[in-house]
Amino acid sequence: MAFDGQTGQAAYAASKGGVAATTLPGACDLSVFGTWLNTVAPTLIDIPIYGDGEGAEEFNAYLGRSVLFPKRLGSSDEIASMVMERVTNSCLDAEAIRVGGGMRLPTK
Repeated sequence: MAFDGQTGQAAYAASKGGVAATTLPGACDLSVFGTWLNTVAPTLIDIPIYGDGEGAEEFNAYLGRSVLFPKRLGSSDEIASMVMERVTNSCLDAEAIRVGGGMRLPTK
């Protein structure tokens, strides 16, 4: 949502976009203190919010079809892996990083 808003979601998209847009100027401000600033922008990930009852597996598969590759929702471990990359890579700064297999939510 930070980069691709949906119909009827302007306020929500603006709130996410504001975080992404603050990344570079925030990193500039914090650099004088020797601090990095990055943001991670995950798309939909496979978490219990989508349910675990009847039809949940089919619903997750439906959502996963929007992902370019791999054709599934990401996992919280994959998001954590990107965060760990940020922690271990001292040259990564002032970036808003999408994590989600190239998924883009449709506008409608």
